[in-house]
Amino acid sequence: MKNLLAKEFRLASHPAAYLFTGLAAMMLIPNYPLSVTFFYPCLGLFFICLNARENRDIFYTMLLPVKKRELVYARFLMAAAFQVGQVLFCIPFFFLRSLYPPAGNVVGLDANLALLGFGLALMGIFNLLFFPRHYRDPGKVGVPFLLAAIGLFLGIGIIESLPHFVPFVRDRLDTALFLFLPEKLLCFLLGGLLYALFTAIACRRSAASFEKLDLS
Repeated sequence: MKNLLAKEFRLASHPAAYLFTGLAAMMLIPNYPLSVTFFYPCLGLFFICLNARENRDIFYTMLLPVKKRELVYARFLMAAAFQVGQVLFCIPFFFLRSLYPPAGNVVGLDANLALLGFGLALMGIFNLLFFPRHYRDPGKVGVPFLLAAIGLFLGIGIIESLPHFVPFVRDRLDTALFLFLPEKLLCFLLGGLLYALFTAIACRRSAASFEKLDLS
């Protein structure tokens, strides 16, 4: 698996996926729907799968002494690396944002641990909607991505509206970086749990579909 994962990063990855990681700096944009930031690692995965299709990566990989299931596992590990990496890169920008006015975010959630938890849940939803459809027919990338992106942006709309309608979110989660840390930490952990659960389900379904696929 180590060698297969190295192959994924060296041959199957796309430069856009690395560039999108730098968009964690969007956390510095004042009065912006910050959860949109978590769309970009998912867009990077679209470019990776599209690049893999155009370069016939699957057919090359199946010439190697690996199982079809392992190919899916390696792709998911790379996806998780980009998605979790995006979350980690957001943290330094949280501290930078806290140093300058204006305080808060009138559009939606402020930059804090709760936002990261919601972001993880959003990316888990994307994985659940995108990868199982993609691995039913790896030649189809656009339609699975479109459906997953619609689901993700619906989630973004709901999350960004929560501070305006839910008092707990407004008073506890949508607050300055260091306030109400226990509640925000719990939100972050729940988001991480949902990400792990949705991604694990997506990986299992994708591997099952791909093993049934006739590549001849």
